[in-house]
Amino acid sequence: MLTNKEKELISKIRKGNTRAFSDFVDSYKDLVFTLSIRMLGSREEAEEVSQDVFIKVYKSLSNFKGDSKLSTWIYRIAYNSCLDRIKKNKKKRIYSELDQVDQIAYAEIDTALDNMMRAERSRLVEQCLLQLSTEDAGVLTLFYLEEKSLQEMEETTNLPVNTLKVRLFRARKRLASIMEKNLNKEILQSNG
Repeated sequence: MLTNKEKELISKIRKGNTRAFSDFVDSYKDLVFTLSIRMLGSREEAEEVSQDVFIKVYKSLSNFKGDSKLSTWIYRIAYNSCLDRIKKNKKKRIYSELDQVDQIAYAEIDTALDNMMRAERSRLVEQCLLQLSTEDAGVLTLFYLEEKSLQEMEETTNLPVNTLKVRLFRARKRLASIMEKNLNKEILQSNG
């Protein structure tokens, strides 16, 4: 399942090429960080977990057989590292400020009004995602924002596809409920 480029990169890393590992980290750092910050809610913890993930990846790269996509394998390590951090801390999630969350890059926008509307929707979704449980935010992030298939999510989370379908369904309902409450609150506040 590995591309020739990935095989070549892994081979260089296994031989001790630090530049190749640096390129590898550059390729996957945003994906790992995005998942980490959404699951942990704290920029500092997400940065720490992201570093831990790449240390784990480096140490276990020699054991990677290539029977799954490289990105899926990295997501599994990141997902499990986030769960481990949550269990270790055993504290409430810390909600990060919106300006600390990396914004999703948007395609070209025709008008400034479109840009403002998209930014407002994004802000609302980000705020609502932070109000969800770690598990709900994790599955929604993997499925919608990272565009992972259910099979890839199964490999990442070690949960059966049917369980993931149920969790996605329930997480969507919870997110919709939170979004509706926040939207109604904003409407009431803006109307005085």
